[in-house]
Amino acid sequence: MGKTIDQIVLMAKVGTGRIIAVAGAHDEAVLEAVLDAEAQGLCVPILVGDPRLIEQVSLKIGRFCNHLEVIPAFSEEECASLAVGLIRQGKADFLMKGIISTSVLMKAVIDRENGIRTGRLISHVMLYQVDSYPKIMAVTDGGMIPTPSLDQKCGILENAALLFHLMGYDHINAACICGSEVVNPKIQAMTDAVRIVEMADRWKALGMNVIGPVGLDLAVSKESCLHKNYQAPGCGAADILLVPSYEVGNAFGKGLTYFAGARNAGVVMGASCPIVLVSRADSRDSKLASIALGVVVAAGK
Repeated sequence: MGKTIDQIVLMAKVGTGRIIAVAGAHDEAVLEAVLDAEAQGLCVPILVGDPRLIEQVSLKIGRFCNHLEVIPAFSEEECASLAVGLIRQGKADFLMKGIISTSVLMKAVIDRENGIRTGRLISHVMLYQVDSYPKIMAVTDGGMIPTPSLDQKCGILENAALLFHLMGYDHINAACICGSEVVNPKIQAMTDAVRIVEMADRWKALGMNVIGPVGLDLAVSKESCLHKNYQAPGCGAADILLVPSYEVGNAFGKGLTYFAGARNAGVVMGASCPIVLVSRADSRDSKLASIALGVVVAAGK
């Protein structure tokens, strides 16, 4: 079961050489990440990008990649289209965003004729591991949907639950994060949380308890739950934090990383394959862990 970042990496190593299509591989940080992953036996990269620039980057970092398949592409749109095409053709198992914009990649992903969309919502799940919490927690969605509707929040929860099942979880605790557990009918996040919790049968089918609205303290601290006399299944022990907006998830996640030293790994769920989105600012450890998470999802699917 993937309860730590290291366990996720170990799970990925058990796989059988999943193939990762890298859209825009002509970048130092991206090439380092996929070569690290290959060296650890996590995956086999196919590099989509400018062959001349890929060669220049490989010479600069002193790590040669002439043993890897390179598919020439010279614009962001071409990189995205050809990488997505590898998934459609069954030649690759999952995607990674290289040095192209997220919007360009996602446009190719959701293209109605040539994309890899499914009937599910596409959303981002970021996992964080901090020393002060006994297990991994997911923050979602802090990367794809700025202001999710009620229906979208349900889809976000379903994607996160699927990820945890693929990581080996049988039971999951989720919390709808708001400013307080006292419902203010004028605050949309709170009324949405009430309606989400009322869908208990929907979440039971996924092996998941959902509580809310709650502040962060009641989601992750049993002591706070005792102090406030708050009782609900899974309170104080959340695996998944459903945040009300992109800004909340993004800021909270970066706070965990920069102030609490959290290790992290993230993946986009809901397409026909997992999609690894990494930032140039992400650590080497984070990039490797995200690729490993992509392998675990691809293997499970």
